[in-house]
Amino acid sequence: MFSTTPPETGQHIELAGQSIAYRLRRSRRRTIGLTIDQRGLRVGAPLRARHDDIETLIRRHGQWVLDKLAAWRERPAPTPLAVSDGCLLTLLGRPVTVAITPGTRARWQWREDGLQLSPSPATNAHALLEKALRDEARTVLAERLAHYAPLLGVAVPPLRLSSARTRWGSCSTRSGIALNWRLIFLSLPLVDYVVCHELAHLKEMNHGPRFWSLVEQLCPDWRTRRRELRLTSPEIPVIGPRSKPPRTDIPPS
Repeated sequence: MFSTTPPETGQHIELAGQSIAYRLRRSRRRTIGLTIDQRGLRVGAPLRARHDDIETLIRRHGQWVLDKLAAWRERPAPTPLAVSDGCLLTLLGRPVTVAITPGTRARWQWREDGLQLSPSPATNAHALLEKALRDEARTVLAERLAHYAPLLGVAVPPLRLSSARTRWGSCSTRSGIALNWRLIFLSLPLVDYVVCHELAHLKEMNHGPRFWSLVEQLCPDWRTRRRELRLTSPEIPVIGPRSKPPRTDIPPS
């Protein structure tokens, strides 16, 4: 988020007799946060946080860390979606039927009853579907930012679509907000939670109490939505071999 942020460093800590590797990244944040995804344990810490304090917090949440790491190891590899004529997707909480009619030029069209794909010899159905979903995601996410930004008293920020494997969104006071295009597979209330979360970072670049109070102004039931996001994320389909859902684990608060 800041160009002066020190790089990540590799560390190890012993938890319940196991040597656990983790990546430590220091930044201008105010609290120590733990994140677990397919890459393992990652720790974010303030620039001046003592190493002993960092590892004390990790040990305090030691069982949580071990359980989440075990869950990631046991999680089956996602199966790519079989894009075929008549396949059904759930987009923004609504069922959408995909119809496929090969053509000479790749194109798509949204209809009341679903999505019409016309792949070409040079563009297969998987690639065309991703393009259509990205395009729709950009429209929807721009609309949600335009809706919530005035409620927080901030200008509507520039939007970038992200394909990050481990983040639903990110925020920079310089470049705006990046939101993962795969949010389109979630219900609108969960999309709005992510949008509100990132907008709140325009005022508070941390996850302290003031930040969460801003989120609550826009999304009073954010705790419920965050829990649902954790449960729903693993159900997101995989479009092509490189697409993976962002992380589903949230650092303990």
